[in-house]
Amino acid sequence: MAKQERPQILWLQAGIFIGTALVALTVVPWYGISQGYHWSAWLGFAVFLLANGFAITAGYHRLWSHNAYKARAPMRLLLALFGAATLQNSILVWASGHRRHHRYIDDPNKDPYCAGHGLWFSHIGWMLRDYPASREDFSNVRDLQRDPIVAWQHKYYVPLALGMNFIPPLLLGWLTGDWIANLLLAGVLRLVLTHHTTFFINSLAHFWGVQPYSDKNTARDNGLLALVTYGEGYHNYHHQFQTDYRNGVRWWQFDPTKWLIKASSWIGLTRDLNRVPDFRIREAIVAMEFKRAQQRLAISVNTDKLRACIEQEYQQFLCSMEEWKTLRAQWYTRKRQQLVEAREDWFRKWEHTSVRTRVRELEYTLKMQQKRLKQLNLQLQAGALSG
Repeated sequence: MAKQERPQILWLQAGIFIGTALVALTVVPWYGISQGYHWSAWLGFAVFLLANGFAITAGYHRLWSHNAYKARAPMRLLLALFGAATLQNSILVWASGHRRHHRYIDDPNKDPYCAGHGLWFSHIGWMLRDYPASREDFSNVRDLQRDPIVAWQHKYYVPLALGMNFIPPLLLGWLTGDWIANLLLAGVLRLVLTHHTTFFINSLAHFWGVQPYSDKNTARDNGLLALVTYGEGYHNYHHQFQTDYRNGVRWWQFDPTKWLIKASSWIGLTRDLNRVPDFRIREAIVAMEFKRAQQRLAISVNTDKLRACIEQEYQQFLCSMEEWKTLRAQWYTRKRQQLVEAREDWFRKWEHTSVRTRVRELEYTLKMQQKRLKQLNLQLQAGALSG
């Protein structure tokens, strides 16, 4: 059998990644040691870096790839411009590949940055060769092709990308009188950091972390990664609930992209922010606790008492799920009946219905179940078993 040829190297991408990384690792520190960087250069670097990062997380990812919220034209334009500055291709290309990643996650033939091919491949290797799974196919982004800003950015991507990579650093250089410092910091270092913080989600977030919501794929939650990826580190949650505009759903979880989207809604730049109901989130967590308990029971001995406890909890879980489905059906029925009323009147009435009260009670029930199951899992894990 003839040996299968490796895909052709994409020299332009490889040259950009290698060249910018080498300059960031050598010239940037050398200039800092020999000449020094003024605080204004660091400030310009930080502002431009944040704008690039949010353009990917709030724009390319949550807005355009997942339709997690809607944004008005001024915000979409800013996100498109600063997204072009990241040199991660146009919105159409980026979103199309990312949607394929979600649809075919971990499929070695269809997932563009499949974690099964290894850490290097999922981080950057998939962009260095002409792999079939990475080729452009816009059949899954027809909705985005109807967005005039997305279509404009795609058509003029090359001049926009060049302009957004050189004009801001040169403008900062003109304002501060140090062209080289701003080209190195706001130009090269900013680009390299933006690249690899984005790539961390494709790579590290599929290898390092926990899976509280699902273990059906390799995606993981990692609070440390969230600190350097603008909140994208809660990746297990994101793959389970990809249409939620949040990745960090708890108030204490670091997700500045969520805060940006929410704050923008206060001034009318964003709207229709999608949120997964708390009950569904609790359901996923409790289901995972049951799954882990069953796995540990299967390899343990003298677990009759714990097995009975878990079975009792599971029956209660099924009852809660059944009641939740009934309540949701009632909610949709009442909503259809109230369509003729003013929206404000409907939501004011809804806030005081018995259905909403019962849903909150069920959410609390699942929260308590989660805590009990966690304790049972700890007992099984530690071997503190009783007959």
